[in-house]
Amino acid sequence: MSTMRDVARQAQVSVKTVSRVFNDDPHVLPETRQRVEEALAQLNYTPNTLARTFRDGRSPVIGVAVPNIADPFFSSLAKAVETVAAGYDMSVLVSSLGPDPSKEPEVVEALLRRQLGALVMAPTAPDQSYLRRWSEKVALVFVDRPPQGLDADCFIEDDFGGARAATRHLLEHGHDGVAFVGNSLDVSTTVNRLSGYRAALAEAGIAFRPELVVNGATSREGAWATVARLVGLADAPTAVFSSDAQTSMFLVPALAGSRLSIAGFGDFPMASMLSPALTVVDQDPDALGRLAAERAVRRLDGVEDGAPVSTTLPVRLLERSSCRPVDLEGGLFPASRPDGAGTLLWVTPGA
Repeated sequence: MSTMRDVARQAQVSVKTVSRVFNDDPHVLPETRQRVEEALAQLNYTPNTLARTFRDGRSPVIGVAVPNIADPFFSSLAKAVETVAAGYDMSVLVSSLGPDPSKEPEVVEALLRRQLGALVMAPTAPDQSYLRRWSEKVALVFVDRPPQGLDADCFIEDDFGGARAATRHLLEHGHDGVAFVGNSLDVSTTVNRLSGYRAALAEAGIAFRPELVVNGATSREGAWATVARLVGLADAPTAVFSSDAQTSMFLVPALAGSRLSIAGFGDFPMASMLSPALTVVDQDPDALGRLAAERAVRRLDGVEDGAPVSTTLPVRLLERSSCRPVDLEGGLFPASRPDGAGTLLWVTPGA
């Protein structure tokens, strides 16, 4: 299939000039317009979504489909897409996929039927092959999690490396009993972060303990049950690695008074204001959204017409005060601060 870039190359003009011809810009020279129109005919070019909208004066729409728009990570990502889209005079439609992965095709295809020009998506289902029939019409770009059963552009982050760094950080504070609390092993990010956690244990010569891996702490009740289960073990952990920001937000209240050290994957509002402040693997949802939106626009206008590309963005550990050294006698970090300020408790400001 010929692209706008192919037309521009054959007519020896810029992609922007081809767009102007589509838009009937009166400032295009007659001889230039003729070259572009001849190239269109010779290449049997079929206008894509963006080209069609140039003709009727409307800009295309970018869809955003994420697991939960209320999640701070995904709301920041969607906001970044909106910012890029606004620069191209494009609109954005945002939809939450919801907690049931089996509903993903239904939700996404309903969004696609709104005549989208592009879709930026963080998938939840185990297979995205249902999108193949849309890939010729819509620019598909995946974020946070790569697609399965489909070749498409994707921008992800170093889940393995970030989880390994956070777990190693806890181990370096003397915690040889570190629990892993995650979302679901049906989600690729959780699987990759569990692999990073296990790698850090292996590098430190610490045996993996399956009973310290708990998934599903995605509600207040689930978090409280998770903490009760962990502290009730005969050989209880002294620290927790939380594999995502949503899980961390539920875990923090459940940890009140437990004195377990914790590090989490993903920052969130108020994490730095907790007492103690939460150590996190810092992601960059703004960069993910921005890069995905720019790639979608470039695919739409034919500037980017090569094979799909997968890009992994780096992450970094933000060390705060939630990772305390182990008390060698009691197995937990000391109940009092070195300055005698009192017991360390998990509280939110004003609580």
